[in-house]
Amino acid sequence: MKAEPARIAAVRRALGRGDLAAAEQLAAGVVAAFPEDAEGRFLLGMARAEAGRVSAAIADIARAVELEPHGSYRAQLARLQVMMRQDSAAAATLTAAESALPDDALGRDTMGCVYARLGEHAASVPHFREAVRLAPGNVSFRYNLAAALNFIGDVDGADAEAEALLAIAPDYAKAHHLLAGLRKHTPARHHVDRLAATLARAREPDARLLLGYALAKELEDIGEQQAAFARLAEANAEHRARLPYTFARDSANFDAIERTWPHLAEVPVERAPRDAPIFVIGMPRTGTTLVDRILSSHPAVRSAGELQAMPLAVKMAAGTGSRVVLDPETIEQAAHADLGAIGRDYMARALSHAGAREQGRFVDKFPGNFHYAGFIARALPEARIVCLRRHPLDTVLANFRNLFAISSRYYDYSYDLMDIARYYARFDRLMAFWREALPGRILEVGYEDLVADQEGRTRALLVHCGLDWDEACLDFHRNTAPVSTPSAAQVRRPIYTDSVARWKTHRDALAPVIAFFEDQGIPI
Repeated sequence: MKAEPARIAAVRRALGRGDLAAAEQLAAGVVAAFPEDAEGRFLLGMARAEAGRVSAAIADIARAVELEPHGSYRAQLARLQVMMRQDSAAAATLTAAESALPDDALGRDTMGCVYARLGEHAASVPHFREAVRLAPGNVSFRYNLAAALNFIGDVDGADAEAEALLAIAPDYAKAHHLLAGLRKHTPARHHVDRLAATLARAREPDARLLLGYALAKELEDIGEQQAAFARLAEANAEHRARLPYTFARDSANFDAIERTWPHLAEVPVERAPRDAPIFVIGMPRTGTTLVDRILSSHPAVRSAGELQAMPLAVKMAAGTGSRVVLDPETIEQAAHADLGAIGRDYMARALSHAGAREQGRFVDKFPGNFHYAGFIARALPEARIVCLRRHPLDTVLANFRNLFAISSRYYDYSYDLMDIARYYARFDRLMAFWREALPGRILEVGYEDLVADQEGRTRALLVHCGLDWDEACLDFHRNTAPVSTPSAAQVRRPIYTDSVARWKTHRDALAPVIAFFEDQGIPI
């Protein structure tokens, strides 16, 4: 029996005004009186999800799907499953939803977002397009479409959608930031004046950060390098002042990794997977995406993108209750865990992503996996590991110039030159540690060496990864696979030298970093 429309409407009104307690109470009443009513069960799940009780919400919405397999129910179920890192379940839910698609814009946008989270950017585009068609004035839906088009290489389409968005909402900072990153701008074609005016109006901190980065990027593109750096430094300083970050937090993680290795190195490993994924690691913005594209241009290799599968597998094995994925307690507990189980968990998580599911081997290019090199080496004995290295000062500058995910605590170090320098020094020490602890397991590739001798370094890379030579790896820029990192525009060009020794332009600003590196014995 169906619940009365008035009762369902009352639940929706409570949800609409954000009264989650009332919404849950009303929805629970509907479910108690009408246990076979799918809408009541769905709304109960939505109220619980909004209140942060996602596991209970998944059970409720899964029951709603059993009662009535609406596309909108499945879209929300897939969204919650991804939130809980249940990627395989989310992929299955999406497949089922394709046979009974949502008829509302939010449902289609939600499906697109889940596909994107699973790395299936091409599959996301039709859903984002339909969401925009159904709700053309919704700026979030239009931004998601523009971003997805950029990921699949449709730069002109992304440009058009972002401009259409700005015609509706001229101050929408994310669209300005997206436009700045789509291509290298020229004195004849840029948005510098518009960006400067928009930034002058902006008051919300994250908007100011996005606009500051966008303006700095376009100023640099048109040759105003000193003005660009000044704008970048101002944006970063403004944001850094709001962060409670101290380098001691990251330093403690590095210390724990080195401290626990002697035990981790001796733990017996049972039933480790024999799969041979390729991990591309290193500091961000050092060529990891370039190497990922080179490898995934090989006919036997696919890119799975930047997976969180290893950090999550280690966190799950550790069983720690901290809200962050990586901390000293997690590292220490995981060092005593079942390493074979970590390997199996990693593979299960990885295979829920598009690139990893396809035939052949796959590349996981999450740069931060350098923290987990010991776990990778032991839990996945057939895995190959490649670490990108770049000139220390270019690494610092590149991290300072790139806006990573604002909400991610992984990158809090990246808004201050000296924070980045300290982080780099500790990374450099950890790589020296792995070099001694894991002889032969990690191939270190210099970005500058790759640029100077593309074929020679590519051949060495393929040999290390156990791959036969293939000429397609030299034409990586023709690779049509989606790219969802800040390097999207760059890796669609042949190898170029523009980024080599860029630090010399900003030698004065980097003077404290140079002095620090000299003190640390890091050659520059």
